[in-house]
Amino acid sequence: MPERRPFVRLPTDVYPVNYGLRLKPDLIDFTFEGKLEAAVEVTQGTNQIVMNCADIDIITASFVPEGGDEINATGFNYQNEDEKVTLCFPSTLQKGAGSLKIDFVGELNDKMKGFYRSKYMTASGEIRYAAVTQFEATDARRAFPCWDEPAIKATFDITLIVPKDRISLSNMNVVDRKPYPEDHSLVEVKFATTPIMSTYLVAFVIGEYDFVESQSSDGVTVRVYTPVGKAEQGKFALEVATKTLPFYKDYFHVPYPLPKIDLIAIADFAAGAMENWGLVTYRETALLIDPKNSCASSRQWVALVVGHELAHQWFGNLVTMEWWTHLWLNEGFASWIEYLCVDHCFPEYDIWTQFVSADYTRALDLDALDNSHPIEVDVGHPSEVDEIFDAISYSKGASVIRMLHNYIGDEDFRTGMNAYLLKFQHKNASTEDLWECLEQASGKPIAAVMNSWTKQMGFPIIVVDQEQHGSDRVLKISQKKFCASGPRNGTYENCPNWMVPISICTSEDPSCTKMKVLLDQPETTVNITNVAPDHWIKINPGTVGFYRIQYSSAMLESLLPGIRDLTLLPVDRLGLQNDLFSLARAGMISTVEVLKVMEAFVNEPNYTVWSDLSCNLGVLSSLLSHTDFHEDIQEFIRDLFTPIGMKLGWDSKTGEGHLDALLRGLVLGKLGKAGHKATLEEARRRFKEHVEGKQILPADLRSPVSRLAFLDSLKGTDMQEEKNRIERVLGAIPAPDLIQRVLNFALSEEVRPQDTVSVIGGVAGSSKQGRKAAWKFVKDNWEELHNRYQGGFLISRLIKLTVDGFAIDKMAAEVKSFFESHHAPAAERTVQQCCENILLNATWLKRDADHIHQYLLQRKAPPV
Repeated sequence: MPERRPFVRLPTDVYPVNYGLRLKPDLIDFTFEGKLEAAVEVTQGTNQIVMNCADIDIITASFVPEGGDEINATGFNYQNEDEKVTLCFPSTLQKGAGSLKIDFVGELNDKMKGFYRSKYMTASGEIRYAAVTQFEATDARRAFPCWDEPAIKATFDITLIVPKDRISLSNMNVVDRKPYPEDHSLVEVKFATTPIMSTYLVAFVIGEYDFVESQSSDGVTVRVYTPVGKAEQGKFALEVATKTLPFYKDYFHVPYPLPKIDLIAIADFAAGAMENWGLVTYRETALLIDPKNSCASSRQWVALVVGHELAHQWFGNLVTMEWWTHLWLNEGFASWIEYLCVDHCFPEYDIWTQFVSADYTRALDLDALDNSHPIEVDVGHPSEVDEIFDAISYSKGASVIRMLHNYIGDEDFRTGMNAYLLKFQHKNASTEDLWECLEQASGKPIAAVMNSWTKQMGFPIIVVDQEQHGSDRVLKISQKKFCASGPRNGTYENCPNWMVPISICTSEDPSCTKMKVLLDQPETTVNITNVAPDHWIKINPGTVGFYRIQYSSAMLESLLPGIRDLTLLPVDRLGLQNDLFSLARAGMISTVEVLKVMEAFVNEPNYTVWSDLSCNLGVLSSLLSHTDFHEDIQEFIRDLFTPIGMKLGWDSKTGEGHLDALLRGLVLGKLGKAGHKATLEEARRRFKEHVEGKQILPADLRSPVSRLAFLDSLKGTDMQEEKNRIERVLGAIPAPDLIQRVLNFALSEEVRPQDTVSVIGGVAGSSKQGRKAAWKFVKDNWEELHNRYQGGFLISRLIKLTVDGFAIDKMAAEVKSFFESHHAPAAERTVQQCCENILLNATWLKRDADHIHQYLLQRKAPPV
């Protein structure tokens, strides 16, 4: 790789106090005109002003010192590589206040970043474009010249000149709307002055939308904007948002600082959502819920994303990270508190158990790789930011904050949070500032504990053994780094250590922590009084600590009945199984041991526990698709899932809730994928009735059922969530020519660019042939794919979904060499992680395939 040029932040000799910004977008020619009049402060005399600017042409620029004469800039020196422009003046700008005026033009691009265009269709079938923004991390500079760094905060006065039949929105409320003198088909819309804020949170949208509106109990106007004709699909998000704002106000003890908040669905949108202050933008699937056609998992997803983005209105927007190095705190925090918020709004979702499956275990898997990275990475050039937006910053970030919250206790945590928000409001802060506030509130060594989790990569495996001494149980507990490739031979010279908050419970009361210790040494001994010899001991109740556990075999034996008779909490049943699975993958125990434990889950009622089992069995099934006994693991899956499938049946029963709906979809989908005949036949029958309009499928069953085949109904559906559901499952159709059709379809006009990635990923995850075809397709179409997503995180996702399932050494070499000759800088780390995963898969297969095969055969053998 070429060495990155050293990155230099903007000089501090001139800084903005207020941006007066007028923008006039042309929705036909995809250009825009802009006028900036910025109130600035010159802190030391200079004859140049350096700002960020990208894909913008400056026409004129001048500086007017307070009470002085206008000085015209004599040159604009663009440093395109650095996305900077230097305005040169013929004389020195003196210290003090002044006004910087710039006239400029730019383009409404189609790259889903900066000020860009988003395509939609009117009811009559006409194609039109909306103009929308996405500035984080560094694309405000594509909309107007600015000091585009999070710590250079200012206020903004925004005016948009737009066609009078279009809706225009920005961070603040409209204060004036009048005809535009030069063209009566346009109006001039002026918005209120914003609070002091960072450039990456500025936003504007011009388009055609309907909305639903409500007021939160603390008087904030909340609106959800939807595509025209779909207002009722905004009602669910509206309900979540109006419940959430007062919840956060109460939790942080700080009111929401703006008069209104808008949530808006954008047709072409790269991320899930973006927390622009007062104008939060979303992908349609992250905001819209069709009361008749949306499934339970979609509702839950919308609730989480809304909770996440609204949390940022305080944590991120009111107090902002000083530089991108601290981005993890912004995202990790919002990714944790979104669950707290959903748990408050929808206790029936059992959302914290789902957190463990969705975020915690995912982060553990990634963080066990040699190619992981610490949560906190020093960012120089902002182009490195896209690389950090990964499961470590979000999911490990959220997991260690959950562990921290548990270690401090809710009351002290809230006291510390409130102190932090009040101390730094409208300013910038670093990770250390938060630790200091939490330390003062709790009296615990927060910085020391947390640095061991944020500044070094990886996490420990806690090794536990026990002895009974009279009525006491003595535990020997030690820690060492957990590696996905198994224990390292030899000794570490500088073996990392963590400060590990460890909780312990016993079978007397599995839901109550009996003892807490902070393990700050490589090993320690803990004495627990009054534990009967026949009682079990469990470490990490609630699966909160960010570590794996290896119990002695006797301790593990004693815990297994707790899975069968459900005395262990769901989250702990899940955690136990997940730990064992990852120990097997790392070669520390045999995979057969895990299969035996999995069989103990036959009475399992909990959706999330099944979901995690299903996920791990999927990994195993994908691994064994490289052998000639793939059918045997399919049979194992069918045997494990059939009893719960029979119990649930196909039709929902009265009194069932959210989680039953999720479980039914999961189990039937799993049985179908594993080739369960009765399930497949019933799915075909129901699908046929659905298509013929005799019996419409309930939304929760459409994904598993529709897997079986349908390209054609795609053309007829207009609901984005339905389309996505269809696109994801399309990939699960075996015949080779069909696979090719689906892949070609992924790059066609029919699929929005943001969704192409999941279609190709669906093919790769469907079967051995699918995996090969998808990888070949990505190689053959690399130019186009890279051009579409360059620099964004979608390129990383595409690579991971396509190649992660391979399990042959030579594939790792092939992937590596392909990306050596086809550079994808934003996905560099992802490529390394994928190659590492392929090699780990290959090792695992060589090591355990025969044992697994033997076990699967003797399971079926009639008893002698």
